[in-house]
Formats: sequence, structure tokens, C-alpha cells
Amino acid sequence: MKAVIFGSTTLAVAAAIGIYAWQSQSAMPQPCGDTAVAGSTIGGPFELISETGETVTDADVITKPTLVYFGYTFCPDVCPLDSARNAQAAYILEDQGLDLGTVFISVDPQRDTVEVVRDFTDNFHEDMIGLTGSPEQVKAASQAYKTYYRAMDDDPEFYLVDHSTQTYLMFPETGFKTFFRRDSTAEQIAETSACFINQLS
Repeated sequence: MKAVIFGSTTLAVAAAIGIYAWQSQSAMPQPCGDTAVAGSTIGGPFELISETGETVTDADVITKPTLVYFGYTFCPDVCPLDSARNAQAAYILEDQGLDLGTVFISVDPQRDTVEVVRDFTDNFHEDMIGLTGSPEQVKAASQAYKTYYRAMDDDPEFYLVDHSTQTYLMFPETGFKTFFRRDSTAEQIAETSACFINQLS
């Protein structure tokens, strides 16, 4: 059983617009690679429930350069692989003396309770922060980050969730820096993140 990334061409285009609409038109090379996006409005305030059961805001969880990923714990393949990759990128930078945070935001609040999210993130990195919330809270966070998700209603218990899969590099105060696609490796994410960290330090 495979996770569905986009439910239709229209929805795929809409999600892609959220990423690419603000790409720089400049021909000048980007110092940290060609994934940088200029003038973006990706990211913003949110209020969710942390894996410890506390209500937190974006300012509470993005306190350092942080990879932010939207997914769900019942995801059969995509989300575990992406989360493991993001965690590995953080470990790579840790070995280089750089601190990179990782955040997992559930888009399946019906099943992803605080305990479920905590168990999921603990599998990948001891410092990965898992977040869930009410359907309204999750929707608001998703809209702030221009992500897409939709629960498939073919099974009331074992349903899949159609969702976008990009990972965002966010900084406290200055916000969004770049994003990573599914085919980005842990090494590539670590290298690009290190470039932004060193550039802005």
C-alpha cells in the first residue's frame, strides 16, 4: 500500500503554486544552492499541541534553525522515510557542531493524539518535536505553510491522507529560508542548512 502524494492534477498544481509562486526571477546564483525562494510568505503564527500535551506556538518550537514537515503517523511509507531523513540531517550537523531542530506536524488530528505523535517522533530523533491539535488548529498551520492535505474517506479506520511532502527550513525571527523535496538526501539537506546557518550566524 503506497501513500498518495496528490489527489488530482488541480490540487497538485495548487500545492506547487504555494512553493514556486515566489521564486526569484534573478539569474544570480544563490549562495546556498538553487532551492532558495525569494519574497516568500511561507510560514507564520500557529498554535498547536505539543507531544508533551502543552499548547505551543511557532515561537515556542522554532527557537533555532528548524526543519518543519507536515505528515501523519499512519502514513505507510512516505512520512517515516522523510522523518528519518530529516533526523539524519540533524545528526550530520550535530557532528559538525551545528544545531538543527526537527518538527513534525500531524495532518491527521483524528488519530494522531499527543501520545501517538510522541511515540512516532521518538523513533527518529530524541529532540524531534511532534505537534498535533484540533482540526481547526492543524488547518490554520497548514494554510500558513501553504501545504495540502485531505483524508481519503474510503475507510473510517484505516484511511490514508493525501498530502504534500516538502520539508521547510525555518529560522526564528527571520522565518522561511528554503524547502526540500522528497528526493533531497540527508546529506544535501544538511549541507544546504549548514550554509544558511553559517551565512546568518
